[in-house]
Amino acid sequence: MTRRSWLGGLALGLVAGGCRKKSERVIGVIAQGRSHLFWQSIHAGAVAAGRESGVRILWNAPTSETDYAGQLQIMTAMINRRVDAIAVAPIDKKAMVGVVERAMREGIPVIIYDTGVDTELFVARIATDNYAAGRLAGERMGQILGGKGKVLMLACQPGAASTLAREQGFEDVLREKYPGIRIADKRFGMSDFAKSLAVAENMLTAHPDADGMFASNETGSVGAAQALKARQSRTRLVGFDWSPTLLEDLKSGLIDSLVVQDPFRIGYEAVKAAVLKLEGGTPEKIRNLPARLITRENLNDPDVQRQLNPDLKKYLD
Repeated sequence: MTRRSWLGGLALGLVAGGCRKKSERVIGVIAQGRSHLFWQSIHAGAVAAGRESGVRILWNAPTSETDYAGQLQIMTAMINRRVDAIAVAPIDKKAMVGVVERAMREGIPVIIYDTGVDTELFVARIATDNYAAGRLAGERMGQILGGKGKVLMLACQPGAASTLAREQGFEDVLREKYPGIRIADKRFGMSDFAKSLAVAENMLTAHPDADGMFASNETGSVGAAQALKARQSRTRLVGFDWSPTLLEDLKSGLIDSLVVQDPFRIGYEAVKAAVLKLEGGTPEKIRNLPARLITRENLNDPDVQRQLNPDLKKYLD
């Protein structure tokens, strides 16, 4: 073989190797939990973007949305495996700082999605505008109570940036625009169905005359709805996120309204941002997606139905 032929063969081999590497790119996608429909929808959106972009999605999450130690272990394992990029929804905005910064220092681009983290060392963040979403819930509460009354808050958990922003938005709009509404009690459901139910029951026992209740995530909304149903309470509930059970309670009138996100789109855009970075592009640093208020009146609108019913089987089977 001549030197020219050998060099030509080597060049072709490098090109082929590069093609294989590109086709074998792996993006780790780490959620806060596994069981809720919200995370399943994010998983489906991530897979959809992965299929379009020719990358493989490595999905994982701890069993509990409060298990930040488990999430740390998952992310550490992905870094050690040398995945090409990581998209993560931090359970705790402080606890995840070290591992996010480690991945970035080691050349693994990190996309933050759904919630925040207390560092600027990441490529992009894709999330619902949670503060604006909380204000949307507060506006609805102010309207349905006519600007006066007693309200209970079923918050999610300390340290969760996304739900803290929602709760702050809700409180701020009541203080600014509806001074006649008083928040009589606020407790954490710890992102657990049973705990949220117990907390809702305890608040309703302490304040049986409450006019309204706001729950800032899916587990809290389910727990609050169950507590109201058991007591046949007329307290008006504004919830956050959705599930088939919550939609049935919305249709029945047990729930006044739900502020909903677009988790399929969040997962999709997070993976697309990672792919753009891997291909030499520069994703938008902070991308906030709008939330939507759904009621019995607009529930059957075609665009609402498209958002609420992504084809999970198409991507997760």
